[in-house]
Amino acid sequence: MSAESAATTMLRSQVDLLDFIDWSGVECLNYNSSHPLPNAGYREDDGLNLESDADEQLLIYLPFTQVVKLHSIVVKGPEEEGPKTVKLFSNREHMGFSNVNDFPPSDTVVLSSDNLKGHPVVLKFVKFQNVRSLTIFVEDNQSGSEITKVLKIALFGTTVETTDMKGLKKIEDHQH
Repeated sequence: MSAESAATTMLRSQVDLLDFIDWSGVECLNYNSSHPLPNAGYREDDGLNLESDADEQLLIYLPFTQVVKLHSIVVKGPEEEGPKTVKLFSNREHMGFSNVNDFPPSDTVVLSSDNLKGHPVVLKFVKFQNVRSLTIFVEDNQSGSEITKVLKIALFGTTVETTDMKGLKKIEDHQH
């Protein structure tokens, strides 16, 4: 099998991790209360968006209901105010703007105009094998303006196989 067809097969096996986000534990810092995080959810409504408040930065914490392997991320946004530099932190809880630069990110992505239109960014898969939570730090936006707008955030990957107390393999699968 060629490397390209192997990559295509791997991409096809990834699922939208929406159902595995623990929404009761989600946090977002520096958002405009008129434009909260749920607006960047999974609706295709250009009238709704997540918007930063005091400056261009956003800090989003997403806990999962079970351990996942994260493969790729989609971050949609407008051409000018859409996110540019996005740092991802695996299993780093309760980060704030005061300490976000104290830790090395698991991956840093610079979003292109294609990414902002919905083209997924494939992550350093080896860094996202046993993810219980993901912190997304939007460091800046495309134009350097004071407000960052996010139309949609989507995460793709798989759930992790776990072993129960009796040593039996238990596979949690997300198939509809």
